[in-house]
Amino acid sequence: MSYVCSSEFRPLYRIAWYLSFAMLLLIPAQIVVYVVSPPPVTIDGFFMLFQKNPFLGLLSLDFLYLFNNAIIAVIYLALFTLLWKERPVTVLLALTFGLIGIATYYPSNPAFEMLSLSSKYVQAPAAQLDIYLAAGETLLAGYVGTSFNVYYVLSTICLLLFSNAILRSQRFSKATGRWGFVSGCFMIIPSTAGTLGMIFSFLSLIPWVVFIVLLMIQFRGIVTTEVTS
Repeated sequence: MSYVCSSEFRPLYRIAWYLSFAMLLLIPAQIVVYVVSPPPVTIDGFFMLFQKNPFLGLLSLDFLYLFNNAIIAVIYLALFTLLWKERPVTVLLALTFGLIGIATYYPSNPAFEMLSLSSKYVQAPAAQLDIYLAAGETLLAGYVGTSFNVYYVLSTICLLLFSNAILRSQRFSKATGRWGFVSGCFMIIPSTAGTLGMIFSFLSLIPWVVFIVLLMIQFRGIVTTEVTS
């Protein structure tokens, strides 16, 4: 069975391959930042971190996730073009949930807002400090609030749907679908659900990395086959 519009979508598969590799670099970078320099537990702690090291402050509020989610959107588009003729309803729902989820994530990330507030905080008179602390509290509440949880739940549904389509496809190895499905199962509990949520979030990264590696092999194989055919 031939790939859908292979000549037209070849650049997309090539880009997905490169971006998948970039994601494999971003994931350990995010983990290292979290372990070596855990995010502050207070608002003024965040403000002081931003003033001391603005880039580290951005990283502490998932700055790299802004790029990570853009990469995921491209990967999902590539998967959609490969699977839509076999499982049109499943992958259409998966892509819809995935893109809506990614779109809801960006408003939830307060990295640059906190950077701006931190500058105003250190310059404010003592009588106005509580105003900026309250504003920071509001931003962090939104950071783990409705938008983020909607993103997390929809992303989980998206991954499970794509994994199901991959398992039923003749174009992918069963291992690819299984690893994606396992990662999606660990994501059922959102990372905002306390300690258990954080544990499941970290555990989901292990099968996710394997899933991405297997997709990289798939994308590379398609591009190589089309170039030589």
